[in-house]
Amino acid sequence: MALATPLRHLLSAAAQPAAASPHDPAAGTALTPRAFAPHRGGRLRSMASVPPSPSAPAGPARARVGAARAAAAGGRPTVLVTEKLGAAGLELLRSFANVDCAYELTAEELRAKVSLVDALVVRSATRVTREVFEAARGRLRVVGRAGVGIDNVDLQAATEAGCLVVNAPTANTVAAAEHAIALLAAMARNVAQADASLKAGKWQRSKYVGVSLVGKTLAIMGFGKVGSEVARRAKGLGMDIIAHDPYAPIDRARAIGVDLVSFEEAISSADFISLHMPLTPSTTKLFNDETFAKMTKGVRIINVARGGVVDEEALLRALDNGTVAQAALDVFFEEPPPKDSKLVHHENVTVTPHLGASTTEAQEGVALEIAEAVIGALKGELAATAVNAPMVLPEVLSELAPYVVLAEKLGRLAVQLVAGGSGIKGVKVVYSSARDPDDLDTMILRAMITKGIVEPISSAFVNIVNADYVARQRGLRIIEERILLDGSPEIPINSIQVQLSNVESKFAGALSDDGDIRVEGKVKDGAPHLTLVGPFSVDVSLEGNLILCRQVDQPGIIGKVGSILGKMNTNVNFMSVGRIAPGKQAIMAIGVDEEPEKEALKLIGETPLVQEFVFLKL
Repeated sequence: MALATPLRHLLSAAAQPAAASPHDPAAGTALTPRAFAPHRGGRLRSMASVPPSPSAPAGPARARVGAARAAAAGGRPTVLVTEKLGAAGLELLRSFANVDCAYELTAEELRAKVSLVDALVVRSATRVTREVFEAARGRLRVVGRAGVGIDNVDLQAATEAGCLVVNAPTANTVAAAEHAIALLAAMARNVAQADASLKAGKWQRSKYVGVSLVGKTLAIMGFGKVGSEVARRAKGLGMDIIAHDPYAPIDRARAIGVDLVSFEEAISSADFISLHMPLTPSTTKLFNDETFAKMTKGVRIINVARGGVVDEEALLRALDNGTVAQAALDVFFEEPPPKDSKLVHHENVTVTPHLGASTTEAQEGVALEIAEAVIGALKGELAATAVNAPMVLPEVLSELAPYVVLAEKLGRLAVQLVAGGSGIKGVKVVYSSARDPDDLDTMILRAMITKGIVEPISSAFVNIVNADYVARQRGLRIIEERILLDGSPEIPINSIQVQLSNVESKFAGALSDDGDIRVEGKVKDGAPHLTLVGPFSVDVSLEGNLILCRQVDQPGIIGKVGSILGKMNTNVNFMSVGRIAPGKQAIMAIGVDEEPEKEALKLIGETPLVQEFVFLKL
C-alpha cells in the first residue's frame, strides 16, 4: 500500500526557480496579528505564522567538511557528478559520500549509471529526463543543479519518482551584478569594438568615441537581489538610479537611494536600461516594438537576466533605426545563438556567452551551496532550496486537495489586484472552521497562498518545501488567523480569506473598509468558488479566468457586458453579481474560458455606468 502521494500535480510548473529572481528583497519578519472583534457565529483564534529562520551562514569550507564527516557515520551514499564542480564542493561531497565524477556522458551512459547512485549533481548541459528517472529504478533520491535554472530537469518526473530536486540560487548574485556593470561600462566606451579594431591593425580613435556614465539615468527593471546590487555599484559611478518592480518594498529601494517608478516612466526617461527580471509568461518578449517605441531615442540596453524577455527581432529593428543606440547582451532566446545571428554580429551590440555567474568565487560558492543541499537531502532534511514538492500523506491530501486549489487561486487573484509601486508589505490569511486548530494543519494552504502570490510575478517555484523560505526572502510577512465556528468539524474549512495590507489596488472595488485588498472563497461541490471581493458578496466558480466589473446597479448593464463578450466569441462559464444595496454600487464577477480580445475589454470599459473593471488570470 502506498504511504504517500505526490503533491506535485497540484503545483503548476514555473519557468525558473526562486532565489535568483530579480524580485528577492531582504528578509522580513512576521507581524504580530492585531486583535479584532469576534466573528458572527464563532470566536476568533489567531496565530502568527513566522517562517523558520534560514540556516545561519556556513563557515569556512574546512569546517563544513568536518561537520559533514561527523554526520556521515554508517553507510555511505554514492553521488554522481556529471559536470565540473568547484574543488571545495567536491571535497565536501567526498566527506559524506562516494563521489563518481563522470563528465560528458551520453544520454545512454547516464541512464546506465544512474541506477547505481543515490544522488546526481549536474549543471546546465546534462538533461535529466523522465527516462533518466525511470532508469534509476527508485534509487535516485536527490538531483542537485549547480546553479539557478532547472529547465534541464524534468520536475514532474522527479516528483513522481519521489526524488527531491535542489538548486544553488544565491551564490552568484554578486557575480551577475558585476557582469552587468562590466557590460554597462564596456558598451558605453565601445571597449569590445575598439579592441577588435586595434587587433585588426586599425587606429580609429574618432570612430569609438563613447558616452559618460556620470549623471546619466539608469533604469533597473526588476529590483531583486541582482538588481539591487547593480544599483549600489552604479551609484558609485555617479549615475542616477530609478527602478521598476511593482512588488519590491519601497523602503528597501529608498534605503539604497533608488526611486521606484512605473514601467512607462522607467523606459521613457532612462539613458541606460538594465534588465534583471525573471522569464515568466507576463515578461516573455516584454521588450518589443511597442516598448522600444516608448524609449528615449539613443537608449542603451543591458541584459544579463533571461534572453526571452527581449524580442530579438524587435531589438534588431530598434538598433537599425537608432531608437536603441547600443545593446550589451549576455543571454539569448536560443543559447548558443545561431552563428549567423544578425543581432550577435551587429556593430552596436556587445555580447558575451552567458558569463553572468562565471567567476572563480561564484563557481566555488555554487559548488559549496549545492554540495550542502545534496548532503542535507541525503540525510533526510528538507532543503530550503528545494524546487519540487515533498510527499504528503494520502489522507491529508485527500481531505485538503480542493482547499489547496482554492488557496492558490485566491493568492493569484489577490496579487493581480495590486497596482504596484508600494510592494506587498503584509499578507493575512483568515480561515473559518469548526475544527479544533490542533486537528487542522494549514501549512499546505499557507504554502499554496504563498505560491499564488509569488509565482505570477517572479520566476520562483513555490511548494510546501520552500514556501516559508521564499516568503522570507521576499519580505512577505504572512499572518494566519482562525475564526473558530460553532458546528460540525466534518468539513475542515468553511472559508479562506486573503488580505493584502498597505498596497494600492488597480480595482478599487476589491478594497475593504480597512483599505486592504480582500478576497474570500469556499469549496462548493469539490470546486473552488470566489465568494467575496472587498465588501461585495459574489459566487463564481474559479475556473478559467475572471473579469470583475464595478458598476452602478441599474438594469441592462449585465446584458450589455454579456453581449460584448458574446460578439467577441468569448465563452462565459459562470457569472455572479453582488451589490451593496439596490441602485447603488455592484460588482459583476464573470468567469470566462479564455482571455478576451483587447477590443472586448476596451468596450467593457467604455460601457456606460461601468466604473472600473479588471481581467484576472487564474
